[in-house]
Amino acid sequence: EIRLKGKLNYEGKTAFRISIKAMDKGLYEMSAHCDVLVDIIDVNDNAPEVTLTSLSSTVSEDAPVGTVVALFSATDKDSERNGQVQCEIEKKLPFKLDSSMKNYYELLVQHPVDRENASLYDVT
Repeated sequence: EIRLKGKLNYEGKTAFRISIKAMDKGLYEMSAHCDVLVDIIDVNDNAPEVTLTSLSSTVSEDAPVGTVVALFSATDKDSERNGQVQCEIEKKLPFKLDSSMKNYYELLVQHPVDRENASLYDVT
């Protein structure tokens, strides 16, 4: 029986090779060897991380459609499906997300903004 004596972390180590040697206590000691390979399965234990690389804190109400408001990246340390990140914003906002490279995004003006209708937008 092989038991854990600590926590596993797939992001730190994805597999372990355990060498086992068995010996008897006879007059002429005999032994046998085997290797056990333990593959670690990743679980979804890391939250995505968003890194803001550029931000325009104000946007003019006459900003043309397509104006870049922010640039950011979103990553997840988990592997495979658990590490895939999808970003979205509310449809009712006058902005849209565009991704030209994996995990890199632009927040763009999609519809004209009108300060008299809304002077502040919460994009979360």
